[in-house]
Amino acid sequence: MDLEIIRTELGSAVVGDVLDRLGHRHRFLPPEVQPLDRSMTVAGWAMPVLIGDVFGEPAEPFGRLTEALDDLHQDDIYLARSGRLACAAWGELLTATARVRGAAGAVIDGYHRDTRGVLAQSWPVFSRGAYAQDAGARAAVLDFRVPIEIEGVAVTPGDLLVGDADGVVVVPAEVVPEVVEAALEKVRAEREVRREIEAGMTSTEAYRRYGVL
Repeated sequence: MDLEIIRTELGSAVVGDVLDRLGHRHRFLPPEVQPLDRSMTVAGWAMPVLIGDVFGEPAEPFGRLTEALDDLHQDDIYLARSGRLACAAWGELLTATARVRGAAGAVIDGYHRDTRGVLAQSWPVFSRGAYAQDAGARAAVLDFRVPIEIEGVAVTPGDLLVGDADGVVVVPAEVVPEVVEAALEKVRAEREVRREIEAGMTSTEAYRRYGVL
């Protein structure tokens, strides 16, 4: 699968539309999960990470965090389901570690910190927002490369993630080729519809002729 084509040609909206059409209708992560910069896009393979709450100083600070980071492969996306205590699950040094390992990005169902240090690396990070409170005494990585759920969206290792300013969508691994092919076709049709509308065609006629709007 050519991730570069996905990154340059597709967005979360068109991929989500195709998933809806195929009957996969709950595949977007919560809308609060947004890029640190609106221009950021991401596409890659899910490396799910399960984070749990910790109360007090743990025997192993941060749990298996360093193991998870060291297990990142080329084009992986570090996808973390955080615990529910308010603390940062991502930051500047984690960004540097993942970036030099060739990972495609980080998507955090939780908070990040070190915003300026993250943005300076021009590497895609998505989260629910900035919050500097440290995870050391509050959260720990319990496991990684395991199935997780984020508000009812099931994610397994190797699923395709596509993210941009409109959200992050999860494509089950078994339907990735079908979804990508259909999404590319839809993008081409939408470009033609836009040309027709700009040339004066009504939206009713455009939808009747092309089936997209």
